[in-house]
Amino acid sequence: MSIRHTLLTMILATAVAAGCSAHSGADASSLVDIGAGLHGPRGLRASVFATGLTHAAAFAIDREDRLWVATADYSDTGRDGVYLVPSAGAAPVEVIRDLRTPLGLLWYRGSLFVASKGRVDAYSGLHGTTFAARRTVVSLPENVGEVNNLVLAPDGDMLLGISAPCDHCAPVSKYSGSIISFRPDGSHLALYARGIRAPVGLTYVPRTSDLLATMDYRDDLGAATPGDVLALVRASSDWKNPRCYGQGGSACAGVPTAVAVLDPHAAVSGVAIVTGELGTRIGTSAFVAEWALGKVQRVALTRSGATYTGAVTPFLTGIGHPVALALASTPGAAHSALFAGDWTTGTIYRITTA
Repeated sequence: MSIRHTLLTMILATAVAAGCSAHSGADASSLVDIGAGLHGPRGLRASVFATGLTHAAAFAIDREDRLWVATADYSDTGRDGVYLVPSAGAAPVEVIRDLRTPLGLLWYRGSLFVASKGRVDAYSGLHGTTFAARRTVVSLPENVGEVNNLVLAPDGDMLLGISAPCDHCAPVSKYSGSIISFRPDGSHLALYARGIRAPVGLTYVPRTSDLLATMDYRDDLGAATPGDVLALVRASSDWKNPRCYGQGGSACAGVPTAVAVLDPHAAVSGVAIVTGELGTRIGTSAFVAEWALGKVQRVALTRSGATYTGAVTPFLTGIGHPVALALASTPGAAHSALFAGDWTTGTIYRITTA
């Protein structure tokens, strides 16, 4: 699934969503002006961290707490890139160029891993703004589907989300519509979970081995399609796409219950988790970007046995099309910040406690 196909789907989803009722169970009336043109909960402050990063699609934070941003254009022209933003207000510097739809970034042991169309590469030996070496870590089959977010598991493996190559087909490749795992050297490539139409954002609940993923459901069913979801994904689980799309019943027998149901046709994308970094009122929450609806949702997480339940409320509005989210956290909550990117305008916002 190319970025062009994805964004066409998202545009369609925007039109459909305008006529659908939200599943989040709350509106944005409780949000207030928190600065920089955004509305959010009281007690937070928003500022513009960087501009000029049109089509910002993925974030990574390095050991020096610097923000790295991958851009992914509407069409696959092979001219996407990865940028370094060394500090607030600094001009972004393009460090890697001529990429094809990079939607995943991850720093690991001095190397920047970049997930892009059909592959994962590792860039190492950074000197200033130049990498000395690049190596291919994973090469995927042709037309496997859109390669999405990349995350490091507690056991040292890397996990990667891959969308199905079309809206409601039964994929041919076993890697399509799945989450795969592999070692940082590319070995031990395996299926982690299968039958997921579009696992886009991946993150772990801090200090656990609990993987949360945002999942976009089918767009061909109009109002009959339930909301997109935030889900806890266990190893070897099968989500039975395309037969199961959150509707329940026999088609979804054995499929885990979602942690939270978000808006329908929302094109959910990036996800980040805080565990108190934005204050006790926010507490332990997952933030989910809804591209099609121009907002970031908060999912207040409560542990419930072996899983989680999530209460959904609006968190940020005023962003045109949010995709990338990331938490930059150094010791002490006062030094923590949530970054949120607007894919359309290229503005990166920094959210902190007031």
